Amino acid sequence: MIVALLLAASLPTAVDAERAFAADAQRIGQWTAFRKYAHHDAVMFSPQAVWARDFLKDLKDPPKSVEWWPGASFVSCDGRTAVNTGPWTRTGGRHGYFTTVWQREKGEWRWAYDNGDFLKTPRPVPAHPFVRKAVCRGKAPGAPIIPPPPLTPKQARTTPEDQGRGESADRTLGWDWKVDKKGGQRFRVYLWNGRNYEQVLYNEIKAT
Repeated sequence: MIVALLLAASLPTAVDAERAFAADAQRIGQWTAFRKYAHHDAVMFSPQAVWARDFLKDLKDPPKSVEWWPGASFVSCDGRTAVNTGPWTRTGGRHGYFTTVWQREKGEWRWAYDNGDFLKTPRPVPAHPFVRKAVCRGKAPGAPIIPPPPLTPKQARTTPEDQGRGESADRTLGWDWKVDKKGGQRFRVYLWNGRNYEQVLYNEIKAT
């Protein structure tokens, strides 16, 4: 256990954290791994937003975990916050994509948002994930997202309501999500490119 904690603390990037997370899901169990890497204020969807700490508390690991791989990673200028996305597959021939927000605090990567959807056609497993980092020059003017309304600094990380938003400490990476009454969700990611905030990811998850 001590070795595992030291390894998690030494993971240099969010891609490395994602790979370790996925590997642990196969090694120690799917929901056990989710609990291991979750931030205290992490949010999941079922389909409405829920605190991960409550949703995961009593879940038993399935016999076979979902498999997933980071395909792209969007990283803040300071390297402490990232949004990963990529393909997943599970037994029965089902497949789709995931998106995870990662935050590094006190040397440890923890996921703060996790969601995904099914796909008719599987995405290829990437040999080398695409990584794009926010530009450090220029001065980011503030929160990159206008709607929904800004939250307090304490709330800005995540909030288990119908909508939420978050941003990196240096304000070069931001995201927001909104869930409708039927459980459909829209998720957006913005990255500072030195002049303005550029939308680099948009997920529209259909209600089930």
